[in-house]
Amino acid sequence: MAFGSAHNIVATSLNTTGYLSRNYRSAMSNIQSLRSRGAKVMNGLDATQMAGQILFQGMTFDRIIFNFPLSGFFPDDSRESKLRRERKLVRLFIANAIEMIAEGGEIHVTHKSNGFFREWNLEQLASSAGLQLIDEVHFNFTDFPGYRTKYGFGGDKNFNCNPSKTYKFGL
Repeated sequence: MAFGSAHNIVATSLNTTGYLSRNYRSAMSNIQSLRSRGAKVMNGLDATQMAGQILFQGMTFDRIIFNFPLSGFFPDDSRESKLRRERKLVRLFIANAIEMIAEGGEIHVTHKSNGFFREWNLEQLASSAGLQLIDEVHFNFTDFPGYRTKYGFGGDKNFNCNPSKTYKFGL
């Protein structure tokens, strides 16, 4: 809403429209709001495989953003297993995003910056893929009117995103 127009935005979600409408009370109005401003909204897309989608063939982006990546909730898995799975998700996302980024473009990952989340080592994952850290800034969701964090699995509850940072990477 801050931009007024969203003609240059493509918003995607791993979840299908049906899942979103069943599990998040504001999902459909949010999608409609984006579309009414000109955004392309696509659901049921895996952020680790988008470069191979025919919908995106030949497209490049100035910014590719992944807010709060999480591969799922696996409470019985060991810490090491969870860490491997989360790092794999980010590694695959970065490899995919590199294929879609325009020259001079940036890949942003907004992520919690404490405890277990720091162990993901985003900077090292990006560096291993040939990216450089351009900047990291504290993420404050109140800077984005209407933005709400939602659990990806299990309903309409918000999660505490503090402290978090947006890591900005470039080629």
